[in-house]
Amino acid sequence: MSESIQQNKYLGEEKISKLLLKFSIPCVTGLLIGAFYNIVDQIFIGNSELGFLGNAATGISFPVICIANAFAWCIGDGCAAFLSICAGRKDTLNAHKCVGTGLTGTFLISLLFTIICLLFRTPLMHAFGASNHTISMAVEYFTIVAAFFPIYQLMNVMNSMIRADGSPSYSMGAMLIGAILNIILDPIFIFVCKWGIAGAAWATVIGQIASFLFCCCYFFKPKNFRLTFKSFIPSFSILKKTLSMGASTFITQIAIVIVALVCNIMLAKYGALSIYGPDIPLSAFSIQTKVYAIINNIVVGIVLGGQPIFGYNYGAGRMDRVKEAYFMVLKVTLIIGFIATLIFELCPQIVINLFGTGKALYQEFAIYTFRIYLSTVIVTCVVKISGIFFQSIGRSLQAIGSSLIRDLICFTPLAILLPKLLEQNAAGTGIFGILIAAPIADIIALFIVIGLTVSFFRKLKTEA
Repeated sequence: MSESIQQNKYLGEEKISKLLLKFSIPCVTGLLIGAFYNIVDQIFIGNSELGFLGNAATGISFPVICIANAFAWCIGDGCAAFLSICAGRKDTLNAHKCVGTGLTGTFLISLLFTIICLLFRTPLMHAFGASNHTISMAVEYFTIVAAFFPIYQLMNVMNSMIRADGSPSYSMGAMLIGAILNIILDPIFIFVCKWGIAGAAWATVIGQIASFLFCCCYFFKPKNFRLTFKSFIPSFSILKKTLSMGASTFITQIAIVIVALVCNIMLAKYGALSIYGPDIPLSAFSIQTKVYAIINNIVVGIVLGGQPIFGYNYGAGRMDRVKEAYFMVLKVTLIIGFIATLIFELCPQIVINLFGTGKALYQEFAIYTFRIYLSTVIVTCVVKISGIFFQSIGRSLQAIGSSLIRDLICFTPLAILLPKLLEQNAAGTGIFGILIAAPIADIIALFIVIGLTVSFFRKLKTEA
């Protein structure tokens, strides 16, 4: 275990900026590669004969994929945080049980989730906004993707554990292998084999299988734990702890599902009352979601790179290093958010055209979506890192509060009320209420998250 001792000493003594570079760059790269699974699909579909209707169909599946992520990332991030804190406390006894319990729990949950999704796939697609024009494509795409949810969810859990074990580069490599396969297979399956939207789905799942197998290889020789058969017998006390530490991630993902569901329903309802119709807003919003995922994954990658630094130093009582790491992550996040805001406000057309040109009305609404809905993306990023930071150090209540405030408490009610108010005032304008709801929710959430963070760091001074 000499490598483990050296790794722990490194986390407690090395310069924070150097640590963040080492851990965050592979995390960011890995998550960006993961985002490209869906981005590549959207680009090839949008530029094929499927057009913007194909993009709308894949976007309809997105909320259910988020639910799959919610379970996987809850367990994965909870185990990652638990492993980092154990390292800070020099607790090696619980590490292998945490990993085994997490993998067993994920497999059982994912199996049940897959069965439910396949049995109710058509009602699910209708519930998430599929129209008569998109339902057949949505069901076709979703059926293939859902069938491989166990592999997809286990791959995500293992990826989080590998990062927490001090191997972010390996984690990045696993994602890279899958993404490269996806990029290669997408044009072959869509344009050469003429498989249409099914081709995009098969390219995605084959990439996921490759990433899963690569992750499996890591667990034969990890750094800080050794797995035995007994490791996979669930420990309910450890499972309870990891689930509580990953609760913020779960709530965040479920909030994304609720937001997506509300948005899809409202976009279809008020889009039908406008000049855009129901399908154009859904397609434009689907693209916005995938583009925002790039910015989100950069920010999340940075703060996840800081997770072992936060967890180890918090467990070791080095509160000065916890604070330094947090504010360094915050500074980088603000820079990224500012750059993203400039792009979305000044040249959204360039981004939109990557996914196909479409009709004039589609172009018009897509530009409105980027310029209004994403106008406060810098604030969204700040709120996001706070939730993950609190989760990394085991502060579940603050983490859950940071995760709930923007999407569920603020945005969802506004996205329901504002369209109704605008539509009553001027027919055909209700669709814009959904876009306006986002920046308002961001500003409200920012003030609350600032309050939680300031309160935490004031108490931290007394603990230092």
